[in-house]
Amino acid sequence: MDSDLRVRQAGPGDEASLVALIDELAAEGDFDTPLTADAARAYLLAPGCEALLAEKEGRVCGLLSYTVRRNLFHAGDTALIEELVVHESDRGRGVGHALMEAFLEVARARGWVEVSVSTLFDNEGATRFYRAHGFEDEALFLERHLA
Repeated sequence: MDSDLRVRQAGPGDEASLVALIDELAAEGDFDTPLTADAARAYLLAPGCEALLAEKEGRVCGLLSYTVRRNLFHAGDTALIEELVVHESDRGRGVGHALMEAFLEVARARGWVEVSVSTLFDNEGATRFYRAHGFEDEALFLERHLA
């Protein structure tokens, strides 16, 4: 991992970085995303919606976004990792690991009882990454897109 890598909470003024990284993620999967700076700002201001940013040499090179919610079954707060993306030129340098470790540190410090993540079935690299960080196959996550 690069020694000058820093992970911090995203906040006002980071909208362009969020949009750029989500655009990169979407392009790799040949998807479209409607994310704009205004939508990124609304996300960061919404209760329970947060993101961590990795910075190296003053530029943002990675993002981990997540939502936190109260869970009845677990009788505590749980979090769902929504996106984890590292700029293509920074992959393989510990950025994803640093983001995940910072996220898990936040989870432990806040007393969350569970964290979850989903990935596409054929994304073997992401599956290996998450398993290496202690995530296990426990459920099938289904989606229905409405818009």
